[in-house]
Amino acid sequence: MAVQARPIRMVASFMTVGVWTLASRILGFVREILLAAFIGAGPVAEAVFVAFSLPNMFRRFFAEGAFNTAFVPMFAKKVEADEAPLAFARQAFAGLATLLLMLTLIAQVAMPWLVLAMASGFVGDLRFDLATLMGRIAFPYILLISLAAALSGVLNSIGRFAAAAAAPVLLNVILIAALLAAEMGLGPEFPVPTGEAPTGLRHGTLLTLAVPLAGLAQLALVWWAAARAGFPVRLSLPRLSPDLKRLAIIAGPAMLAGGVVQINLLVGRQVASFFDGAIVWLSFADRLYQLPLGVIGIALGVVLLPELSRRLRAGEGDAAQASLSRAAELALALTLPAAVILVIVPLPVVSVLFERGAFTADDTANTALALAVYGLGLPAFVMQKVLQPVYFARADTVRPFRYALVAMVVNAVIAIGLGLTIGFIGAAIATTLAGWVMLGLLAR
Repeated sequence: MAVQARPIRMVASFMTVGVWTLASRILGFVREILLAAFIGAGPVAEAVFVAFSLPNMFRRFFAEGAFNTAFVPMFAKKVEADEAPLAFARQAFAGLATLLLMLTLIAQVAMPWLVLAMASGFVGDLRFDLATLMGRIAFPYILLISLAAALSGVLNSIGRFAAAAAAPVLLNVILIAALLAAEMGLGPEFPVPTGEAPTGLRHGTLLTLAVPLAGLAQLALVWWAAARAGFPVRLSLPRLSPDLKRLAIIAGPAMLAGGVVQINLLVGRQVASFFDGAIVWLSFADRLYQLPLGVIGIALGVVLLPELSRRLRAGEGDAAQASLSRAAELALALTLPAAVILVIVPLPVVSVLFERGAFTADDTANTALALAVYGLGLPAFVMQKVLQPVYFARADTVRPFRYALVAMVVNAVIAIGLGLTIGFIGAAIATTLAGWVMLGLLAR
């Protein structure tokens, strides 16, 4: 029996995704507040941020970026035409699982070089060894969360957004529990060379061990939801079918574009790694501007991609245009006030949220400076999420890749040039300017 996709009501679906995303981001703030208080901006904190950024970087590269960009339009069309969507979902799931298992095994061996690529300023001190160890433990998260993202694509394509949007809440609940357990003195500590253990070592240890557990919980939730929706996707041996070949062809440029975006992040972290505490300052500022970006931009993008894919397949160009315009109106109406707040009053925002325990007034001032710069780019980052589905719904991943290459060059030149003259804040300025360049190209 064919599974019927629910009609996508733009505002209602956006609210569903937005509310769950808001809940996740609020819990993410609680996690970051605890991190700031318990660990501060010292060597353990910097190692944690670099180690955790590795699976997240590859997750965006493979699953939420390239894979879902190609998979959602293809799957949505198969659901609409009743062309064996479950078989296609299982093929895609098996192919992604195989690719990510190989990547995870390679990363275990190559972890020192991956940390070097992320933060060469760590070489020769405790941060490098800690980041390498933490990275090896946390990296399998990419396998679990990427498979969860694939199942989320199945759910989103049939108009069921709640479970996929709720899954990140589990991550933050488990990580918060790990931090609180460490604060009570529970759990082990990673071994360090002779000498006094750095601030927050137990917290960093438990946090790292909790990451794969959280990924498993997220995967279980969306697998259960997909099975209930009529898509019991199971692991099987991969088979290179014509559909899977087409999926790979469409995903290829998107994967390259995702790689370009991650190179931008690498450049920023490399610049920051040469300034003590800068990786933490930029990461906390990133967390703050990601709240409106996630609740508004990402939520709209999640809803808009399957909606445009369906409309375009049905030849409803005017309806697709109306959906896009509605999404842009919502994005700007909600984003501009948030951007003004981040630019005008960043210091009070950072101070209230983070300045306690090991997080000092100097840390607050530097984080607030980065936050104000990111705030200037927030409208561009959000509108990118609205405009990209226009390309992806038509299976056009080549032009966004070209635009991302231009933005990468802009980011690298500005980040390195300003990093040599005005310090870590050059990385934030480069991110913002590159975001506006990318938006201009997409809009044109």
